[in-house]
Amino acid sequence: MVTTTALEAELLELAGSVPDPELPVLTLQELGVVRAVHLRDTGAVEVELTPTYTGCPAVEAMSLDIERVLREHGVREVTVRTVLTPAWSTDDISDEGRRKLREFGIAPPRERHEAGPVALALGPTRTAADASDPVRCPHCGSADTELLSRFSSTACKALRRCRDCREPFDHFKEL
Repeated sequence: MVTTTALEAELLELAGSVPDPELPVLTLQELGVVRAVHLRDTGAVEVELTPTYTGCPAVEAMSLDIERVLREHGVREVTVRTVLTPAWSTDDISDEGRRKLREFGIAPPRERHEAGPVALALGPTRTAADASDPVRCPHCGSADTELLSRFSSTACKALRRCRDCREPFDHFKEL
């Protein structure tokens, strides 16, 4: 079992306070992509970062922002290492992150109730109000929404529209 020192916990909080470059309403900690910080005997700091998906174009920007924040707080040598195992999941988004997404007008991912891969079901693009776990409109809360496009402004979001208030919105897809 690896123990975390008080300084590593402080550095983890600093690294996690960096805003996500694609969703600046969330910090990297709320998104759940900063996994660990290790302080080496040499005084160097290594940050483990797990992207939301393997080809995420924001990894470089996140890494540079983490390095900048830690250097501003006196760390001379910072390495950000991309870690793909265990894979990031939308379950890693904090409750605060989900709340912020909703307030920002993005439907947060639905909670997953089982481990393992996310099942892909091709079928109707509407989410009926009586569905067991509908994608709710972040504007009015309606469960009567429809899928407009499986991809939106980023690959991890889908474009949906509320059939009640008629407003379009992004939905952070479950992974």
